[in-house]
Amino acid sequence: MTVRTVGTLIFKLIERGVRDRMDFKTALGFTLPFGLAIAAFGSALALGRAVSAAMEAMGRQPEAAAKIQMGMIIGCALIEALTIYALVAVFFLGGKLE
Repeated sequence: MTVRTVGTLIFKLIERGVRDRMDFKTALGFTLPFGLAIAAFGSALALGRAVSAAMEAMGRQPEAAAKIQMGMIIGCALIEALTIYALVAVFFLGGKLE
């Protein structure tokens, strides 16, 4: 399946849902995966930038590598925590779909 066919399939499902008066559960079912995907994508970008910047800084100042690495690890843990919070929120809201 290409991106275009997936997009048209989603559009047709949403169009049918709007025509049949989309309810809360249907809208939540569509938006939860998209929200989690956006959170995971943002987390991946942030982790990539953080690690890249830390590696550059360690390359420029090898004597400060321990302090830079500690800051990078703490920052990466906080970034991952935000992604885990998004996952937990999806599980909690997914319970309302039953």
